[in-house]
Amino acid sequence: MRQSHQETERHPRRLFASIANKASQGAGRASTFVLACGVIIIWAVTGPLFHFSDTWQLVINTGTTIVTFLMVFLIQNSQNRDSAAIQVKLDELIRTGTVQNSFVGIEHLTADELEELRARCEERAKAVAAEIRDERRSG
Repeated sequence: MRQSHQETERHPRRLFASIANKASQGAGRASTFVLACGVIIIWAVTGPLFHFSDTWQLVINTGTTIVTFLMVFLIQNSQNRDSAAIQVKLDELIRTGTVQNSFVGIEHLTADELEELRARCEERAKAVAAEIRDERRSG
């Protein structure tokens, strides 16, 4: 049976998402932090053994650069997926709730449009707070 282009394209994405997810979970563990500290301690302790040579320094510099470079992509992937999932959940809450459905999809607005919307929301919140204060004073 022949796979469609979309299914074939989806497979590498799922594979990357799976790898990124597992790597992110692993990187966030305390044991991984302890392991990284151990590597640095071993590297530092071996300094006198290698006479603090350029190669000795290059090993840690290269290793940390590679790990940092790869982690940037893993972290960004995790943040993108988390943000998208949270957005979908919020959109569903807004859609099914009594709040304004006009807020669904606002993540696609420009920064200026979001700032304007935030300012309007703050003004409405202040007005509601003022109404509640007035009711308490008069009632």
